[in-house]
Amino acid sequence: MTIKSVLFDLDGTLLDRDRSIEKFIDIQYDRLNYYLSHIPKVDYATRFIKLDSNGHAWKDEVYRNLVIEFKIEGITWQDLLHDYETQFQVHCVPFPLLTEMLDTLKQQGYLLGIISNGRGEFQNRAISGLGIRDYFDAILISEIEGVRKPASAIFQRGIDRLGSSARHSVFVGDNPTADIIGAKQAGMRTIWKRNPHWLEAKQADAVINELDEIPALLERFSGC
Repeated sequence: MTIKSVLFDLDGTLLDRDRSIEKFIDIQYDRLNYYLSHIPKVDYATRFIKLDSNGHAWKDEVYRNLVIEFKIEGITWQDLLHDYETQFQVHCVPFPLLTEMLDTLKQQGYLLGIISNGRGEFQNRAISGLGIRDYFDAILISEIEGVRKPASAIFQRGIDRLGSSARHSVFVGDNPTADIIGAKQAGMRTIWKRNPHWLEAKQADAVINELDEIPALLERFSGC
């Protein structure tokens, strides 16, 4: 069965979200130090990460809580949120060998796509921040599409936009439910990118630690 198209999750798969958040918080604290200097930087960073809940909490709630808990004055939670929304993209950190892997897949003729849960403008900025937009033939973001992973509809929509089919497509992601189970239910092969936030993805067809493992796996899938 020849693999023709490969679709990816964004956060935790292509974007090293943990490192990106740490880098952003560090710089945000310094940039807005006039308002935040009464808070030890480590406390600000630790609490942000806790409230963020690995990206599952809306940032408006994160900043509302930070302002109340740390008694931040002179700047509103809306100002802090705007700073996050507009500046995070500058601090996006890719996983190692991201562009090398994408170069290889493009050279081998695969159609490439991204399917990401999240807010449209923010996720689009993150993709631009990684400098990888031109590699992809289709980019789907849940807020824009009106449907979220693990719903099969968003996977099928991505496949359709690539002009491919589920049986000739592979999805790569880090979330065992949203990515792996969702893509499997849509009829796709799946590759789980190991992530310390999740224990395992039993239904995945393959597991990787590094992105440069993907080309060889695709060749193996095509040989099956």
